Amino acid sequence: MEGSRKLFEDSVAAAIPVGDAAAIIDELRALEDRKSAIAARQARLAVALDLVRRREQAALGLPADQLGAGVGSEIALARRESPVKGSRLLGLARALVTEMPRTLAALESGRLNEWRATLLVRETAGLDATDRAAVDEELAADTGTYDGAGDRTIISAAKAAAYRHDPRSVTQRAAHAETERTVSLRPAPDTMCYLTALLPVAAGVATYAALTRHADTARATGDTRSRGQLMADALVERVTGTSGGITGIEVQLVMTDRTLLAGDNEPARLAG
Repeated sequence: MEGSRKLFEDSVAAAIPVGDAAAIIDELRALEDRKSAIAARQARLAVALDLVRRREQAALGLPADQLGAGVGSEIALARRESPVKGSRLLGLARALVTEMPRTLAALESGRLNEWRATLLVRETAGLDATDRAAVDEELAADTGTYDGAGDRTIISAAKAAAYRHDPRSVTQRAAHAETERTVSLRPAPDTMCYLTALLPVAAGVATYAALTRHADTARATGDTRSRGQLMADALVERVTGTSGGITGIEVQLVMTDRTLLAGDNEPARLAG
């Protein structure tokens, strides 16, 4: 154990000359500031690329509603992201460069990182350009308003400022959000999956409270399953209407005859 620790320390020392702790912290901060400045530069470049492509496409005679097509994909390719993420990055860049200069300045100076700048842009998305600029001025992130603040503080401040400037847009956004309620399924490791419900907060809290009450009652009567297991089992049973939650399911498991009959180790395939 001691030998492994010594080997680790030697490898770190070889890769990075280790000084005192304060010097290491200073370098970490400097690198973080540089990352933020790079993100700000990428935002400016994304907007510049969008402008160049629009001019080129206009010169080729493309209709106005098609100008800028493909720019998000180009940004995604350059940043090794998906096309959807590229379009989001372009939207973030436009908001920062054209409507939220003080947030952009905070990003350039390292007072905000890219994620927190994204939070401010996201929470003001329902405002028009004038109100968004007014919120940006009020929040004044470039002055160090959020030094040491957490994500929740930033989100809360942005929401409050947005409401002060345009309460109608905020309530309309909340009403629209309810129309996007849905249930989704995605795979998880070890033959598990994530079943996710996007719900209005009242419905979500009520559902969670009902499951926790059920779990607490069951544990109080001697059930040895964990609280989380009880909640998950109750959810499945209540949705499917069947004890254990399994009924009328076609699995579609495909395997070779060698695996099925001869004990071979070739993996089976579960459709989907």
